[in-house]
Amino acid sequence: MKNILIFALILLFGCNTSSSEKKPQKEKEVFVCSPCGGSCDSLTFEKSGKCLHCGMTLVNKSSLDLLASQSQKELTICFYLQDNVELLDFAGPMEVFVVAGFNVFTVSKTKDRITSQGTLKIIPDYSIQDAPPSNVMVFFGGAHSKPTNDASVISWIQSRKETTEYFMSVCTGAFIMGKAGILDNLTATTYHTQIEELQKALPKTKVLSNVRFVDNGNVISTAGISAGIDGSLHFVAKIKGDAFAKKVAEDIEYDKWVPDQGLIIQTK
Repeated sequence: MKNILIFALILLFGCNTSSSEKKPQKEKEVFVCSPCGGSCDSLTFEKSGKCLHCGMTLVNKSSLDLLASQSQKELTICFYLQDNVELLDFAGPMEVFVVAGFNVFTVSKTKDRITSQGTLKIIPDYSIQDAPPSNVMVFFGGAHSKPTNDASVISWIQSRKETTEYFMSVCTGAFIMGKAGILDNLTATTYHTQIEELQKALPKTKVLSNVRFVDNGNVISTAGISAGIDGSLHFVAKIKGDAFAKKVAEDIEYDKWVPDQGLIIQTK
């Protein structure tokens, strides 16, 4: 009988102890203004919504902190340049990516000097023989048919598919990217006078006109010349967020950027 009483007391004490333990409380969510450069960047809010000071969408602080840590990763971007490459095709995107903090280097078939539009002399950083791997590869218009029809260049591009995270083309650089098979079964665009020609050259690709850029997820193509700036800002937004891309546009005084002029293909 005594043993039963002791056992009952142990059970009672154990139950009381368990019920008295405090359950861990769920951490309270904190929301902050999407970085806009204003004084409200330092404010915190208890609920999601819009910032009352600047109108920017409030975001979860923990998510923003994670994004910030991820954005510190330095992306390497390979610009493939051919002789007579269109100047603004690559100069605009280069300005965007450099301001965004990415590491840009140039590659051509050889390290021999090339010329842009018969005026600007360029010495490529690397040739296709010694170019290092990169996170991103970008191709540009202007005399695009030479690399498009060069088997050694196309073979080199294809050899880098497995190690490259993103591919991008500006203007008729889409012909180069398409010849390497990167645009197969995707949607693309190019310079407005070359839409039909690109469609003929790439029967497996849906080619669109009247769009500044097309984003298939990890493959982006843009329309001609200045549209490369739009596509580049869009890429910056993909990597570092809309607010960061907006700041880059302001830094280069590109006040014509309209993000929704591009087509973003929803991928699974």
